[in-house]
Amino acid sequence: MKKLKKKNVRETALELLEAIEKNQSYSNLLLNNAIKKNEIDQKDIGLLTELTYGTLQRRMTLDFYLQPFLAGNKKIESWVNQLLRLTLYQMVFLDKIPDRAAIFEAVEIAKRWGHKGISGMVNGVLRNVQRKGLPDLEQIEDSVERLSIETSHPAWLVKRWADQLGFEETKKMCEINLTAPLQTARVNEVKASREECLSLLKEEGFEVEPSQFIPVAIKCLRGNLANSRVFKDGLITIQDESSMLAAYALGGNPNEKILDACAAPGGKTTHIAEKMQNTGQVISLDLHEHKVKLINDNADRLGLSNIKTNALDSRKVQEHYEKESFDRILVDAPCSGLGVMRRKPDMKYTKKEDDLYQLHKIQRNLLDAVSPLLKKGGILVYSTCTVDKEENQHVVQSFLKNNAEFEGDISVRERMPKAIAPFIDNFELQILPQDIGSDGFYIACLRKKVQ
Repeated sequence: MKKLKKKNVRETALELLEAIEKNQSYSNLLLNNAIKKNEIDQKDIGLLTELTYGTLQRRMTLDFYLQPFLAGNKKIESWVNQLLRLTLYQMVFLDKIPDRAAIFEAVEIAKRWGHKGISGMVNGVLRNVQRKGLPDLEQIEDSVERLSIETSHPAWLVKRWADQLGFEETKKMCEINLTAPLQTARVNEVKASREECLSLLKEEGFEVEPSQFIPVAIKCLRGNLANSRVFKDGLITIQDESSMLAAYALGGNPNEKILDACAAPGGKTTHIAEKMQNTGQVISLDLHEHKVKLINDNADRLGLSNIKTNALDSRKVQEHYEKESFDRILVDAPCSGLGVMRRKPDMKYTKKEDDLYQLHKIQRNLLDAVSPLLKKGGILVYSTCTVDKEENQHVVQSFLKNNAEFEGDISVRERMPKAIAPFIDNFELQILPQDIGSDGFYIACLRKKVQ
């Protein structure tokens, strides 16, 4: 029986890798469905996650290693390619699984999925790799190309980042993108303190510690906080540390009226509402009804009554709200998400350079649409979970150039957690994944002039 379980995990991983590539579906959603559907044993979920994400994360490296051993093989079916990647990933990157076991499993799957010829080919390729060893990455002379293959990031992306951030920072970012992120949560200070939440979670058997960077954040070293009593009772929200900074940048005084223009699933909206101690009003918009429902569900769970949602395209916001009627506005804009690759490794292979320029236009339109709704002296925060200047600094520069009534707000430094100060440049902040171990995130804080 034990054997069957093991097979189930590898076979499920193979099915997932096929589905992700064919349908360009998000890996995290498919993985959760597969765990439910195949009734994967609790103790095997870790291995399934590791195999699926790991093979995805390192796809370009694995293809580079396999290439010389596939020469002369005519068109290989997609699933055979995935099976070779999956098995090579275990041989190269996982210490716990002996090569012979990984190869044996691969040959068995090949027999079930294909015919004798295919299982023979799979066996031959993998034994050859075992015998001759892997091709050397050092043979790639161009440093950008080598880093691209070594860390499985498309060359266009590595080149862009190297130009914008320098080669060393790019190398660090590409390397950390290959590691799994820790889960973090934000304490709902309307209901509890961080100390209380930490001790309640420890009682439930979670391994947790306070974040060194954000006063309301908790890091989870073991367990899934979404399954905790503390989460169900509305004492915490699962959120990445860097995205908590948006609500700090925005600030908020009791009884103010605040707009969150692109709000689903509501992590930042609920943080703003908590910071206002459940007073005033946070108007929370998103384009889709089902996403607005997520915001409402989150607000209910957290016991927040100062949030009002609306399913609305934020570009049409002027038709629904008065000019100069908000004290503060957050535009957490739709973006390429290049800062969250550790969570969605498949994203690396689907994004194109042109996407960044298309998004720039959408981001600019959003700022133009919401900015007239801000009161004089009010604060406008623009944020994204990306690390590319085209969607970040360039959007803000272009907005400021065309809107003389706005200026950079350097008082943002006073609202930020102390540990974040070194990353603030004037009125802007770019967090890279290697800076505090969080997602990549950008924030610009602007102010509408009074005169």
